[in-house]
Amino acid sequence: MATAEAGLWETPSSLNSPQNYQLLLFDWNFTAGATFLPPAPFDSSLPTAFSFEAFADELISLLDEIEMKGVVFVGHSMSGMIGCIASVKRPELFAHLLLVSASPMFLHSDIHSWEESFAAAAMATDDPIPLQKFRAGLKAVNPESAHALGEMIFYSDLRHVLRKVEAPCTIIQGANDIAAPVAVACDMKSEIKGKATVEIIENHGHFPQLTSPARFVQIVEREVKY
Repeated sequence: MATAEAGLWETPSSLNSPQNYQLLLFDWNFTAGATFLPPAPFDSSLPTAFSFEAFADELISLLDEIEMKGVVFVGHSMSGMIGCIASVKRPELFAHLLLVSASPMFLHSDIHSWEESFAAAAMATDDPIPLQKFRAGLKAVNPESAHALGEMIFYSDLRHVLRKVEAPCTIIQGANDIAAPVAVACDMKSEIKGKATVEIIENHGHFPQLTSPARFVQIVEREVKY
């Protein structure tokens, strides 16, 4: 399971104890909680300091290092698209992609001071616990890294990647997601080369794994057992 920070999967991963499969949580190396790679200071002189391609290569390296193949990859938001790219590069590593609130292209946005307003609006909930988790994760990222990451996310167009994705995909979408609306999920389904389905979680926003963990786990477990 991948998102900006593994702590955002804490609730759903604790609901059920997997008996027939292994569950791997990891942090990307720009986060404060990174474990498989040490957090590196941002170097703006590197043209690929942050790129979807580089993150996909990181994911592939991780799976190769721990000798995992045929995985069910659960990727949230930008991580969903990272999983798509990695599956195109190394299809044997991925049996299924679960794309949670993913989008191949986000609308251009102000990336300078959006933590507080975006967190509440994207969650589409007044529950303080998931809001606090997300805000804490945002604020733990190095400001220079956060800015470069925002540019990577908001100014990328990865629609061409979807036409190369052959792994089966389940698109999990919150009905009230302001970052990746339901229309985006439907467009992704039509563009993905392989079989794709859409699951809508009603009355929830960009983080259904936090705001609707029980329903989210039902969907994931169904796909893992399939």
